[in-house]
Amino acid sequence: MADDMASEEAEEELTLSAPPSEEKKQQAGAPPWMATFADLVTLLMCFFVLLFAMSTTQQETYKELVKSLRSALGAEAVPEAGIREGLNMHAVPSEEPSENQMIDELGGMIEKEMEDIVSEVRELVLFNKLGGEVSVIKTEDGVVITLSDLLLFSEGGTNLSDKGNDILKKVAAVLSKLAYHVKIKGHTDSFPISSAIFPSNWELSSARASTVVRLLVENGVPPQYISAEGYAHYHPIATNDTAKGRALNRRVEIVYERDSIARQFADMGVGK
Repeated sequence: MADDMASEEAEEELTLSAPPSEEKKQQAGAPPWMATFADLVTLLMCFFVLLFAMSTTQQETYKELVKSLRSALGAEAVPEAGIREGLNMHAVPSEEPSENQMIDELGGMIEKEMEDIVSEVRELVLFNKLGGEVSVIKTEDGVVITLSDLLLFSEGGTNLSDKGNDILKKVAAVLSKLAYHVKIKGHTDSFPISSAIFPSNWELSSARASTVVRLLVENGVPPQYISAEGYAHYHPIATNDTAKGRALNRRVEIVYERDSIARQFADMGVGK
């Protein structure tokens, strides 16, 4: 009898106990706090996306965005300039180059062109071993190629020497490739000259410059790009009190001015 009662109680306990599999099913799924956390993360993401958009958009787009937000959230919910202090609006820069950028670009091209001229003339000087007789420098005003009158002319005259004639032909081969206005400037020392042909150093310096111009034109330099100028002894580069100084002052300069190169670039539309 006792055994029957114990058996019935055991069966009743088995019937009332939930199966282990059902307990596992009840424990499956995300915890309740996860839904709130996911909503918070989504809102934060939307907030930072909005900040990024407002910091990079153009002014007109920003105004449209503010207007839209005000209509949706109310007039007091969206401030006029940024979400917080330090968030300022900046217009997106135009893709068109500014005037300063174009000026800088043009200046860089002019500098490069002058450096190329100097480089070519220096190669000519080195190849022909003309150091001391032909020199070239780049100044703030342009490129100056200087030829000694001892290389070009006899004393007090305008007839080119054989060596001077040969060197000027080689110089012309370089200059003929350049489509810029070039000035040929004649200079003398302060020793006065007075003859039927040259009443003063003005005539002598101008005649020497004209002689160089004629030879350069005959060897390919476009005549519309070249001019002759005489400066007599009023632009010395050394003292006239010594023979060495006077020799340095007697010279012919071939000058490419920076402004003439700039004008040529402007005529070609460079930098616009």
